[in-house]
Amino acid sequence: MRAEQPETIAAIVAAHRAGTVTPAQTIARSYQRIRDHNDPAVFISLRDEKDAIAEAEKLAARKDTANLPLYGVPVAVKDNIDALGFATTAACPAFAYTPTHDSTAVKRLRAAGAIIIGKTNLDQFATGLVGVRSPYGIPRNSIREDLIPGGSSSGSATAVGAGLVPLSLGTDTAGSGRVPAMLNNIVGLKPSLGMISTAGVVPACRTLDCISVFALTVDDAALALSVMAGPDQADPFSRDRPLGALTRLPPNLRLGVPRNGQLIFFGDKKAEAAYGEALKRWTSLGATLVEFDLEPFYETARLLYEGPWVAERYLVIRNLLASAPDAIHPVTREITAAGARLTAAETFAALYRLQGLRKIAERTFAHLDALVLPTAPTVYSTAQVLANPIELNSRLGTYTNFVNLLDLCGLALPASMRPDGIPFGITLLAPAGHDAMLASIGRVFHADTKLSVGAKGVAQAPLAPLPAGSGDEIPIAVVGAHLSGMALNGELKALNGRLIEATKTAPDYKLYALQTTPPKPGMLRVDAGRGAGIELEIWALSASAFGKFVNAIPAPLSIGTVRLADGRSVKGFIVEPEVLADARDITAYGGWRAYMAEKATA
Repeated sequence: MRAEQPETIAAIVAAHRAGTVTPAQTIARSYQRIRDHNDPAVFISLRDEKDAIAEAEKLAARKDTANLPLYGVPVAVKDNIDALGFATTAACPAFAYTPTHDSTAVKRLRAAGAIIIGKTNLDQFATGLVGVRSPYGIPRNSIREDLIPGGSSSGSATAVGAGLVPLSLGTDTAGSGRVPAMLNNIVGLKPSLGMISTAGVVPACRTLDCISVFALTVDDAALALSVMAGPDQADPFSRDRPLGALTRLPPNLRLGVPRNGQLIFFGDKKAEAAYGEALKRWTSLGATLVEFDLEPFYETARLLYEGPWVAERYLVIRNLLASAPDAIHPVTREITAAGARLTAAETFAALYRLQGLRKIAERTFAHLDALVLPTAPTVYSTAQVLANPIELNSRLGTYTNFVNLLDLCGLALPASMRPDGIPFGITLLAPAGHDAMLASIGRVFHADTKLSVGAKGVAQAPLAPLPAGSGDEIPIAVVGAHLSGMALNGELKALNGRLIEATKTAPDYKLYALQTTPPKPGMLRVDAGRGAGIELEIWALSASAFGKFVNAIPAPLSIGTVRLADGRSVKGFIVEPEVLADARDITAYGGWRAYMAEKATA
């Protein structure tokens, strides 16, 4: 393919909107690349090409494509995540079923304009970090064919690394969204637990699972996360965790690095040297490196497979273990069967210890912005892992197994290409809810490496400028009387507020006319796709002005997180639902201006 053809999500969407490339052409290119790549182990099921192209053509005919943040982007989905039109196998044919609807995450991707083209291979039941535990074969590593692809999200990571799709979904319980990212020279984003709904996901450890994102750049991964993030009544583990916006690199960034002698590389001197070079890069970017005690994190990691969380994996397949044990991969069977022997007393003892370790982690982060660790301590060939499947797999989880147990978010970044042609990566870790901060600093690091993205030698584009208001200013979305020219707009101007842009919400909101003086609307968030795009303006206020403005907002209005049509999230006006019984639903007007204009002429 020609070098000028778009590779990243940002470039693809821009080309579609400009009309230089059509969504149908992008989908056709993905299928051609899949044929050229010629690895049947990447996808477990692949959508009919004509069907996918027809969807792309139908999408292009819509009138609202400007509001679709993933307009025409081809996406691959790990085959333990439900997608309508595909069987869900979890890489076990005897377990396979046909879902009746999309998982919540896939539903939100489709609503944003993405086109699902296939379901990818994985370590069976998402148990493994190696990518070799599947009856559907072993996907080829996109960088070096002798290396493992990494797991459990092996197919999803190799699909992005090989340039077959610019975006894929994985899952991450113990590192499955991070280790394969490093091994394929791509970005792996592991969000805060509960940020993306796991409704429609075959669980590995249900209390620890999350859907992860593979992309070529941090900005692409952050965009995909913003599209999928948000609470979901269908998932009891879902949490309302606002994503926040990307910001500039903070001037006093403090990154935690393990104390001298605590790092483990299993004798891999090249990996050790690559980590040292990554730390030098952070220093050159202005970060201050602060030592911390890694031992409590190691202890937490040991709990994952030595403690009661193995019983969660057992719960998923216990019926299959009893009825058809030979249908399960022998390594998966050996690991999972141990969960049946754990007692309630052992479970509570582990929970008590974990709570203590969480408190230690809290104290560690009290004076740090993030930790920076190797994504994995070393890399192995497929032959090595097949000869020693459990021990080598365990080694790969050295710096990943503790993350979800401690309720951290993570971002795996390419850091360098070693002299032996093996990719090396680092992972940034922070407490839950700091996903945007990790993306903000991670995008700068990745760009500074000047590495090509994936395996195709595609150069990184310059970092996109951040939206206005991303520095010391705070953006706020207004939908009613504070709009330009409306009754209360002067309150924003009196605080030196400045208009950034006019845009719309995602189609997830309803608008009501409240009985107030002066007239004001109330905007209510509803289920994804069940509302409409509401017109709004984004204004920027200084931090102090923002505080004054918010403090003066009267009930029943308040400030919450508003999702925009392009996938971003911003603070903005929302309404308490209990006051809407006597309010008029004016959603059909699409915004407060249109409603007030009609009212003025009535």
